[in-house]
Amino acid sequence: MNDNTRSLPHVVIIGAGFGGLATAQVLSNQAIRVTVIDKANHHLFQPLLYQVATAELTASEIAVPIRHVFKNAANVEVILETVKGIDAERQTVATESGMTIQYDFLVLATGARPSYFNHDGWENFAPGLKSIDDAHRIKNLILLAFERAEIETDPQRRRALLTFVIVGGGPTGVELAGAVAEISRKALVHEFRHIAPESSRIILVDAGPNILKGFDEKLSKRALKDLKSLGVEVMNGIRVKSIGPDSVDLDGNQISTTSVIWAAGVTASPAAEWLGIQADHSQRIPVDANMAVRGFEQIYAIGDTSNYVPAGSDTPLPGVAAVAKQQGKFLGRYILALVSGKPLPTFKYRDFGSMATIGRNKAVVRLLGWRLTGAFAWLLWGVVHIYFLIGFPRRFRVAFNWFWNYFTSQRSVRLIFSDSRTPPQNSP
Repeated sequence: MNDNTRSLPHVVIIGAGFGGLATAQVLSNQAIRVTVIDKANHHLFQPLLYQVATAELTASEIAVPIRHVFKNAANVEVILETVKGIDAERQTVATESGMTIQYDFLVLATGARPSYFNHDGWENFAPGLKSIDDAHRIKNLILLAFERAEIETDPQRRRALLTFVIVGGGPTGVELAGAVAEISRKALVHEFRHIAPESSRIILVDAGPNILKGFDEKLSKRALKDLKSLGVEVMNGIRVKSIGPDSVDLDGNQISTTSVIWAAGVTASPAAEWLGIQADHSQRIPVDANMAVRGFEQIYAIGDTSNYVPAGSDTPLPGVAAVAKQQGKFLGRYILALVSGKPLPTFKYRDFGSMATIGRNKAVVRLLGWRLTGAFAWLLWGVVHIYFLIGFPRRFRVAFNWFWNYFTSQRSVRLIFSDSRTPPQNSP
């Protein structure tokens, strides 16, 4: 960034997830100054994060340094910082280290975090999955459970260690349940001397009547069938009453376990608090058709941070990557049009479909009106996810790992590292 760019309009983007990254990429190498602020130094391909948590991929295969993405965009500056507040009147952003950053346009793309529905203490015993740290914590939780069961002599305690409960029947919960089942039924078989990993009990619990709520009934039922074929117990219409270090209460049914994984819901970042405005029940900020925050000049919100209800609909767009990317690209074009005085674009979301994988040769896909299941759906799921990864080296490494795991049933990243957020646990 040089002195010649200081006079250009300044766009500050908070968050480098799918939405924020898409906006910044549209604005790259344009006559505009861009600052991307994120508390992590990397962009994370969230749809494959569960595979880091289940020892199939490494973090570096699904994450890329933000600076690397914009190394050839001289007008884009990246700042590794945590935002603590916004002064809309002065048009400044304040960070925890004391920086004050002036903006002409502000884009809030701060993403979401796990929601425990007013039971924040459950996070100590049931980690959610939103970051690489979360994925490593969950991986440690799963692998350590088998290691501790191997040396446990009490049958009841051993059984508790070999019981895994995943809370939430959305795509993340379904994919985690299937992956944990494949770890225990395939990857770890014959590797222990005192336990049979394949005898592990894996429970997927959801408060709704069906898993994969966003899919149609046919695909939901197929996913249920596939999970059951892997030995996963699916409990629908069941609510979690409490979670402790060695048990979980499922509507009065006490399950002894040391491994609970949370995939039941998310809440937006504190962006609404920064602006001092009323958010929805998930802390998302209402925006208009241009992604502008109502009542504020030149402040926009996209992705999980926003609540946008399209014209003719009574429900907001879902918090998925496709929505964030389309909103981000639109907003980049919209800001460019504002600055240049060109005709303003209009936003229209295109729903290409949704997909979830359950295990090897098992997936459900809704794509452009087609409903696909089984091996072809699983192959299509893999191709789509590889395509959207950033950079050929990552695509190649992920494809190679999947190829290797497919023919060997081995998980290539079964290494346990110490994690300060996962304190040593005694057996239950």
